[in-house]
This record gives sequence, C-alpha cells and structure tokens, in this order.
Amino acid sequence: SRGRACLQGIGPSLADRPVDFSALHRTAMTERGYRIAADVNKEGWEKSAFPMLCETCLGDNPYVRMQKEDYGVECKICVRPFTIFRWKAGTKGRYKATVVCQSCARMKNVCQTCLFDLEYGLPVQVRDKFLEEQGGNKISLPPSRIGRDYQLQEAQKQTESDLPYGKTDAHPMLKRLARMTPYYKRNEARICTFYVKGACNRGQDCPFRHELPEGGELANQKLRDRFHGENDPVAAKILRRADEEMILRPPEDRAITTLYLGGLEPGVKERDVRDKFYVFGEIRSIRMVPRQCCAFVTFVKREHAEEAASKLYRVLEINSKLVNLMWGRPQTTLQMQAAGAAASSSSGTTSALGTPGSSSTYRPYYPSMDPSAQGNTPLEGEMPDERGGFRQG
Repeated sequence: SRGRACLQGIGPSLADRPVDFSALHRTAMTERGYRIAADVNKEGWEKSAFPMLCETCLGDNPYVRMQKEDYGVECKICVRPFTIFRWKAGTKGRYKATVVCQSCARMKNVCQTCLFDLEYGLPVQVRDKFLEEQGGNKISLPPSRIGRDYQLQEAQKQTESDLPYGKTDAHPMLKRLARMTPYYKRNEARICTFYVKGACNRGQDCPFRHELPEGGELANQKLRDRFHGENDPVAAKILRRADEEMILRPPEDRAITTLYLGGLEPGVKERDVRDKFYVFGEIRSIRMVPRQCCAFVTFVKREHAEEAASKLYRVLEINSKLVNLMWGRPQTTLQMQAAGAAASSSSGTTSALGTPGSSSTYRPYYPSMDPSAQGNTPLEGEMPDERGGFRQG
C-alpha cells in the first residue's frame, strides 16, 4: 500500500538507529550544570528589596549605599537563606549587616540587625514583660525547626493588621523607658583584638578602636537570647533602672491624696488638668497657681491618687508639654500652727523654771557653782559666764 511504501522509503526503523548520548548531555547541561541540580528546592527562602531597620542602625548619614545579595546567608534564628544587606552606619560607624530574615523580624517586630523593638527601641524581654502586664500576648517560636517553619508560614499568610504587637495600649513604663532618639554610639567600631594583645602595628590607620574592654555583664550578650527575650543582660540592666528611678513611691502618710504638677504652660486652665485626671476617680479640688506655673490636684480616695501617679509619672503631657508630677506635701492649717506655737511657748516657760526632764539646754545658776569664789582655777573646757563665773563649753 501507499503507507507501506512510505515507510519503506524512510529506511531503517528508529529502533535500529544508534542513539547519540552526547547530544542528550548537551541539551540537559547548562552553564550551571544539570537542570535537576539547578532547580533546587527554594521553598521558604526569602527574597526582599529593602531591610527592616531602626533609625540607629541606619546611621546619621541620610544617604546610605547598601550592598545586597539574594540568599546570601542563613538566618540566625530559622536557619533559612534570605537576602542579606550590608552598609556603613554613618560617617564614623562600622559596617553592619542584617542577621535575621524579615519573617522572624516581622513576627517579633524587631530590627533585622540590632534585634531591638522598632516601636520603643527596647530589648524584647523588656517589651514583652510590660505588654503581658497590660494584657498583651507574647509570641515565642517553637524549639524544633519543623515547628518554626510551620509557624513562620502561618505568619506570612497573615496581614500586618493581624500582628499581635501594637493592639493593646502601651504600658506607662514602656513610655518612660522608650528611646525615641537614635543612639549612634551603638554603631561604633569594635575593639581591636590585636591592640588588646599589644600586637597592633596599624596605628591611626586601624579601623578598629584602640581601647581596653571594660568587661562586666554586658560583655556576654547572645543574639538568640535577645531575640527570644531570655537572659538578656541589657534587659536586666534596664529593668533595674526602671525599679530604681522610674517608679514614684507614695508617701507613708495615707492622708495625703494631693498630686503636684510643675512646669505647666502659662495658658493652662483647670479644664485641661481635669481632662487628664478625671478618668482615675473622683476629684475633690484642683488649685491652680498661675504665677508659679503649677497646680495641685486632690482626690477623694488615696487609691485613685496612687493609680494616677503610677500611670502618669514622667509621661503626663498637657498642651503638648511634658509636666513634672510629684506627690504633694502635708499642709498645716492655722489651728495646727496656733497649737504648735502654744506648745512651744509653754515648753519655753517650763524650761526657764528649771523643770527636770525639760529638753532645753539652759542650766540654772547657783553661787556655789562659781569656782572663782572658792579660789580655784577654771577647769579645762570651761568658759567665762556672763555672771562672772565659768561654764562648760
């Protein structure tokens, strides 16, 4: 038939032809090797266009030139490749680089380099401690790698509005401890180890600092402990400072329910002060002193005054100005002043009469106490008396 003739015209069958394996190798090989080796499993790898950094890590130079490498290094927390960024932090700063991926940094709301909170500029341990007291939730990654990968995948599905941080009201202590201005000292060059050993021969050309390490608890800082908020020496130092300096101790006298406000603006009125304090409880009176730019707020109950002092200390702002808040001092009334004057006058009268047990230093004078009348020399430490005798100094 015609079809058979066509097949006979083709010649030998394909099965009888020799196969050129070198051609197959040439088609499967690329400039990076075999196609199977080139298409590795990149699930979970992170590629980003710009890092998540705080203002301190960026440095004081507004023009920053960064080096970028996709999948250049593994994350120190989740051990997944991510895009690394490297730059010089300011004119006198050292070169810095990102150490964790954006997925881990976004979950904890921290900087990718210093691992400090992006909102308050504090360590994670300090932030989580006060957010839990305020009713917030602390996010912690599982210890196993599979658990971390699963939690990070679930976190990537969520939007920024679903993130836990920033939903609850800020704790008053966080507002007091918050560092709102950049701290460029953190970007200084590291200490030269050769200088510590006495073997650095670079002199002024050495890019590292020629100083001796101070040591102490801050010398042993671990990156993972700071990220997870556990055993962080910087956080421990800040918490000690908060307990010593950032807490307003109430007076022992329970009758004091008055708070003093100092450093007010000249145009502040009683309504402005009442709007800040009425939420804590019933106010008995508000006394304004415009000449001294201060005011006194008196509550009905001591508990309400303590609550207002604990939440507004060092964070109270009236008309966009920070106001100094202190406890008021007990004031003596006219009746108490009169009673005190009468008591002092009566004590003076009794002491003049030489009553035994009086607190006055006056001693009655008798002629027999005069040593000059008996022909004796004055004793050591005695001084002439106005009556012609001698008295002890």
